[in-house]
Amino acid sequence: MPHFLGLDIGTYDSKGVLTDAEGRIVATANSPHEMRVPRPGWAEHKPMEDWWEGVVAIMRRLLADSGVAAEDIAGVALSAIGPCMLPCRRDGTPLTDAVLYGVDTRAAAQIAALTEGIGADTILARCGNALTSQSVGPKIAWLRDERPDIHAATEIVGSSTTWLTHRLTGEWAIDHYTAANFAPLYDIAAQDWTADLAPDIVALDRLPRLMWSTEIAGHVTEAAAAETGLAPGTPVTCGTIDAAAEAVSVGVRHPGDMMVMYGSTIFVIQLTADRITDPALWTAPWLWPGEHAAMAGLATSGTLTHWFRDRFAQELDRDTAFATLAAEAQDSPPGARGLLFLPYFSGERTPIHDPLAKGALFGLNLTHSRGDIYRAVLEGIAMGTAHVTETYAAAGETPQRILAVGGGVKNALWMQATSDLTGLDQTVCRTTQGASYGDAFLAAVATGHAGRADIDRWNPAARTVEAARHDAYARQFPLFKRLYTQTRDIAHALGRGA
Repeated sequence: MPHFLGLDIGTYDSKGVLTDAEGRIVATANSPHEMRVPRPGWAEHKPMEDWWEGVVAIMRRLLADSGVAAEDIAGVALSAIGPCMLPCRRDGTPLTDAVLYGVDTRAAAQIAALTEGIGADTILARCGNALTSQSVGPKIAWLRDERPDIHAATEIVGSSTTWLTHRLTGEWAIDHYTAANFAPLYDIAAQDWTADLAPDIVALDRLPRLMWSTEIAGHVTEAAAAETGLAPGTPVTCGTIDAAAEAVSVGVRHPGDMMVMYGSTIFVIQLTADRITDPALWTAPWLWPGEHAAMAGLATSGTLTHWFRDRFAQELDRDTAFATLAAEAQDSPPGARGLLFLPYFSGERTPIHDPLAKGALFGLNLTHSRGDIYRAVLEGIAMGTAHVTETYAAAGETPQRILAVGGGVKNALWMQATSDLTGLDQTVCRTTQGASYGDAFLAAVATGHAGRADIDRWNPAARTVEAARHDAYARQFPLFKRLYTQTRDIAHALGRGA
């Protein structure tokens, strides 16, 4: 029986899964790594240490634990955090650490300069996306401006999945969904690279070949086989960003389907019947030709639960700390006894797109407990998510079905607060393995062993989180939005060192 290997690189760890042709998981493995923050507003990974070494360890563990012969793996698919910016030599040697997705806000000056020089309306019309901290183009411009020697030595600019696919196959390829985040270098109508908007950022021959996610980018080389234990010649797909693979894993495939990914960040993908153009949302071709997606994301989400545990619950056992904190938060009522929390610890992405936004806890008094504050943290993330779903509705794309996935679906309070604040039920599927499981399914589709509709059989719905109304949320959610607007100038002054 053919088997399929999916592997995903996340912000803090990498995960792998091996499935059979019916979608049954036969082995899983993971490998932790760091997100490095060398300066405020920066976020980086070391490709060899944080990506490749984990990939090798996971692939070897999957083969060993499953007993599946390497020759029985019919296809491999990768996904990874994205969009990242990684300048390399043509042989794959990284010239810097990888600059991560929208949580890295170093290119604020380049975003402003490019937007002014090209024109916001032109960028939106041509690229489908306003320039934000999620955009790779300004980060390449930052490299040009701040590291000109490295920019000059760069022979190809990849993203995370691009580089990993190259390590396995020797081919440089990028899927259209990822490439759309390279604005202003990608023309969304032509679905091709473009140099006419910003010709001095990077030459187009230094960008990877464009493909669709279920196309085969190449085959495992002898060198990669020796490292990973895979069989030489094993097909490897083009791959995609982790959130897209996560959406595939839970059956997002019809217009109106929305995935909410509860991870280090909240990331949202909704399929749309037509391409939409809204400056508050990102848009991209979906993983198959002729299909469209609109995306949104918070900058910090699950990361904040780790931050809270590590700063304010150090006396708790790390293995049970989150359960203890959840129990304390359950003793606090909806609304956290009047607390408001802005989750903007790395600026914010959708819908405010403000790299200088700051986190805040407002409304404290001497009666508040740790449980109240932890509940406020979770509700603040949920309010940020509700702000996002409001943005979709304002763009004429009210979600018809929400499929929740990611590690955060185990946090019942966080999930319930999100449903209650958005007013939307959420479906959780049987398997919440996430992006790596979606990758395995994409490998099966790419090699002709599955059709797209088979995901409903691979991963059926298991439970629903139903929305409830709370007067506290009706009162506090508008105040949450006002708290940002009324403190924005102070946050910006702090961000500029005033």
